[in-house]
Amino acid sequence: MGEKITYETIFARSFSRYDQKKLGYGAFLGCLLIALSFCIVFKPYLGPLPVLNMRMSMDVGLNMLRIMDSFSSEKLRGGDISSSMTTIVTETSSSEIEMAEESDTTGTNETISNGTTVINNKNSIQQKEMKTVCHVEESSEFCEMNGDTRVDGKSSTVFMAVDTMVANSSWIIGPYARRGDEEAFKRVTKWSIKSGVDAYEEAPQCDQRHNVPAIIFSTGGYAGNNFHDYTDIVLPLYLTSRQFDGEVKFLITDKNPWWIEKFRNILQKLSRYELVDIDKEVNVHCFTSVIVGLKRYPKELKIDPSKSPYSMKEFRQFLRSAYSLKKENAINMKDNGGKKRPRLLIVSRKSTRAFTNTNAISGMATRLGYEVVVTEVDSHVARVAEMVNSCDVMMGVHGAGLTNMVFLPENAILIQVIPIGGFEWLAKTDFGEPSKDMNLRYIGYKIKTEESSLIQQYPPDHEVLNDPYAVQKRGWYEFKSIYLQKQNVNLDVDRFRATLLRALELLHQ
Repeated sequence: MGEKITYETIFARSFSRYDQKKLGYGAFLGCLLIALSFCIVFKPYLGPLPVLNMRMSMDVGLNMLRIMDSFSSEKLRGGDISSSMTTIVTETSSSEIEMAEESDTTGTNETISNGTTVINNKNSIQQKEMKTVCHVEESSEFCEMNGDTRVDGKSSTVFMAVDTMVANSSWIIGPYARRGDEEAFKRVTKWSIKSGVDAYEEAPQCDQRHNVPAIIFSTGGYAGNNFHDYTDIVLPLYLTSRQFDGEVKFLITDKNPWWIEKFRNILQKLSRYELVDIDKEVNVHCFTSVIVGLKRYPKELKIDPSKSPYSMKEFRQFLRSAYSLKKENAINMKDNGGKKRPRLLIVSRKSTRAFTNTNAISGMATRLGYEVVVTEVDSHVARVAEMVNSCDVMMGVHGAGLTNMVFLPENAILIQVIPIGGFEWLAKTDFGEPSKDMNLRYIGYKIKTEESSLIQQYPPDHEVLNDPYAVQKRGWYEFKSIYLQKQNVNLDVDRFRATLLRALELLHQ
């Protein structure tokens, strides 16, 4: 029989041993190139499983850790998280939660929820377009969305309408800067923020496109109380919108027309555009950038300049500009040479916590050398701002009217009359501490029991007069009904005289 010729035999006869080795190496390299080509072509469809990427400050304490496995049907903050996602929510006094894909474990790359990669290498250009970042802080909660963002007022929903392969994520937020206050949030509409595959598919078509960013905020909550108007809305709105230098649209939910009218000067100074009552809009508004909620710091009437490009001094300058206030500094009696009297504003009240002997206080102050103005502050902010700004000293019983200290000139003096009832902590938190950041001098005058009208309503041995902390333990509403709503003040003018003299001394410094 002849030799059986096979493929291997022909191959062996056609090439030398050396040539066979070279051909084998070439075939191996060719296979590698083909495999690499497949990886490059299909890489966008083979992304890693998405997780919630978190960044939080190292200097804040951990308050609560909640871990939810989204393989089940659980929800994050009231919204669905799709399958194959493990979510970790960390709540601290200053935390930042970013809905993103899983980071590259071998490098410093970070993949955002629409698939855009942020390269953190020193020699690379960082891209931060098209992402959703929700911040959870002690007193505020807000989300920043960058990309094709669609606002549907009818359903109170904001969609991140980006066609990606990332999993769904949802966030429920009340855009009012007093996080955790259940009573306030009874009057705040909750908004849903959605991103991911379902958000892209559910997102309605745009009816109106805008070429400026938008901010969604509520004028519900405690709006109408002058103190909360400033600490919960006006100051947070300034912190959130000032960066845009007027090139931003305000979408207002829970709109109160009287509130808009009250603060029209401020709103027009922060935005050059007409306000949108988003709850009544039938059109879908589309933006490339939307902020839902407002930034604020935990303390009342406070800006932390170490964490913000702004300060309370700049905020007060902004207010002076908004209302065209002329007086920048309080009178300096040493430089004045006694030619001009310092102006004292006595803030009167018609009902609760009112001075019952205003004429006696005014007469004593006049004899000390003050030019006295007595007025009740109201919702006409422009008039109130001009009046307050013209004065060097402002005094009043603890209450929302003292918030108008924001209009006082630099180095002016605030005198807070503190009623009985254990008000010291509230007086310090609401006005004592904030006044320092405003470059004001602060004097607290704590009345004696004899100066309170409550001595006419309760016997001398009653706990209301002798143990207000026992009343506080029974809850805020009982405390409020007695010490805030039933109490007036009859100042002992001889005792209070020392306080006004102290203010004069400060004006001489």
